[in-house]
Amino acid sequence: MTAGGIVVARPTVRRPAPRRRWPALLGIAVILATLVYLVRGGIGENLVYFLTPTELLARGAAIQGASVRLGGMIEPGTVHWDSTRRELHFRLRDETHAVNVVSVGLPPQMFAEGTGAVVEGMYAGDGVFHSHNLMVKHSNTYRAAAPGTQVAASYRRLFGSGAAAP
Repeated sequence: MTAGGIVVARPTVRRPAPRRRWPALLGIAVILATLVYLVRGGIGENLVYFLTPTELLARGAAIQGASVRLGGMIEPGTVHWDSTRRELHFRLRDETHAVNVVSVGLPPQMFAEGTGAVVEGMYAGDGVFHSHNLMVKHSNTYRAAAPGTQVAASYRRLFGSGAAAP
């Protein structure tokens, strides 16, 4: 084109060829889909909830034999340590119901009557929850033991003065 004898060149806009755009868009779509899958699926699978004794008992026979987590308060007066078998017997309670629990292995140091606990295991047909993992719920506040406190003394206090420390 000329404008008064001067040739005016139109600026050319260089657009990427359609062939180059599709792989980039496809790559971005794959990355986004992967992120959505990881966030959505990963969070859902990693959240582990526990049942209360009331919820566990309400499910009845349907829950027997399934691996679940059970949470509640350790009922005072129900803790019994069998040192020969290394089994801990106690009851977990919520507001309305309680479940007998048998846990194998040594309990955590913070295990005490009246505190919260979560156990992993299976609810058997005999009405007892058989636990292979015992976790004690506690606050985020760290309090160091008093100077001179010994672990064995803590266990004796937990399991009674006549019981041997595990």
